[in-house]
Amino acid sequence: MSGHSKWHNIQQKKGKTDAARANIFTKIGREIAVAVKEGGPDPNSNSKLAQAIAKAKDNNMPNDNINRSIKKASGELGSINYEEMVYEGYGVGGTAIIVDALTDNKNRTAGDVRHLFDKFGGAMGTTGCVSFMFKRKGVIAISKEDIEEDELMLYALDAGAEDINSDDDEIFEVYTDPSSLSQVRAALEASGVKILSAETSMIPDSYVDPTPEQQKNLLKLLDKLEELDDIQNVYHNANLTVDEEE
Repeated sequence: MSGHSKWHNIQQKKGKTDAARANIFTKIGREIAVAVKEGGPDPNSNSKLAQAIAKAKDNNMPNDNINRSIKKASGELGSINYEEMVYEGYGVGGTAIIVDALTDNKNRTAGDVRHLFDKFGGAMGTTGCVSFMFKRKGVIAISKEDIEEDELMLYALDAGAEDINSDDDEIFEVYTDPSSLSQVRAALEASGVKILSAETSMIPDSYVDPTPEQQKNLLKLLDKLEELDDIQNVYHNANLTVDEEE
């Protein structure tokens, strides 16, 4: 699995436990809340909210949960203000790691993230220490079972996509400008293309190859970071070839 491909991680977490699913719903609920605060409760005029709702549906989040998150952020049910934070650092094997957070307590979150970096042999750095190695892109995942690459390429370029990555054995990743993600997704769906997921991501410019032993340690760090309530996304540039259970 390449470091930029999150699809298999997401699928694995979906199937783990009800608690893991609830954790995903909580994180998406926060994304919806921040989107509403920034651009209002109407997804037709708020592209960030439309994107968050689409992500919620990709993860089978019930409509009641989605509507409740929108109402909370609109002030109808009372709300908590979340602040967007980004933490950067290194894991074992020289792996560059970026951690996106939505938090109502910056000190708590920074302390939790730093503790995990230290515990698993990494080091949290200063802002900008690794982010220059990544580019923010929209990433749309599509199963290779559903479409041929040449056909998808035609649809994707027609829809305004920038590129297609076919390195993964099971999925294509269509790359877009972040601001065009919803538009490209809609155009692909209108062409009959089945979307597995669509979200913004940080794509590394190059990758590192930790040893199998280092990968096991790195996987523990990545998992523990993603389990924190305040953490929305974790990005890295490691080529992972071992399974977590190995």
